[in-house]
Amino acid sequence: MSDHVIVCDDETDVREMLVEYLGGRGLRVSAAGNAEQLRAVMAEDPPDLVVLDINMPGEDGLSVLRSMQADEGPFVIMLTAAGEVVDRVVGLEMGADDYLGKPVDLRELHSRIKAVLRRRGSAAPEAPPQERSRHRFGRTWLDIDAAKLTDEDGTEIPLTSMEFNLLKLFARNRGRVLNRDQILEGAHDRSWDPFDRSIDIRISRIRKKIEVNPQFPEVIRTVRGVGYIYDPG
Repeated sequence: MSDHVIVCDDETDVREMLVEYLGGRGLRVSAAGNAEQLRAVMAEDPPDLVVLDINMPGEDGLSVLRSMQADEGPFVIMLTAAGEVVDRVVGLEMGADDYLGKPVDLRELHSRIKAVLRRRGSAAPEAPPQERSRHRFGRTWLDIDAAKLTDEDGTEIPLTSMEFNLLKLFARNRGRVLNRDQILEGAHDRSWDPFDRSIDIRISRIRKKIEVNPQFPEVIRTVRGVGYIYDPG
């Protein structure tokens, strides 16, 4: 069965355009014009992913995102108005999986959706499975093949798709200093924006999950003026 995506946007023309475009590319797409409609659709047919507009009248997208994350809900890709850096940052801190600014590039949105769904394993893999590869990250283990982060007891630690992609990138570049440009291209396939702080936010969240003392990180360290390095010791 096709992956179910809900497009939640109060602008009718945007909503209809996204539904038509994504539906024509093999996704099963539903539409909602506000938070109330979104919850009704989710209750009737739980989605794999929600494309969520942040700036909606009534209950805004950030409030909806907070409730979905509390319930361990579906993946979320935020849509933010151009220049709305605060909303974008807050959304990432609350656990959104990705974001796009408006006006939306349809091909890029479709690419981001496929990348996020691949994190769960619902989309077709890009390459045949390879030998299982596990990497130590402080007090946790990253299993790239299973796309999981677990603690010493084997308990899975939730990761967003962005966080998983970051850890995978670091694991494959052990001992190498990566600047923000390399991280954005390697983990997110996104051109570099010198004002984009999403990487710093994501690494801060990761450190809380892997470091013994996130205030004094030892596994993913900051190299001042350059970037970050994964150095498990």
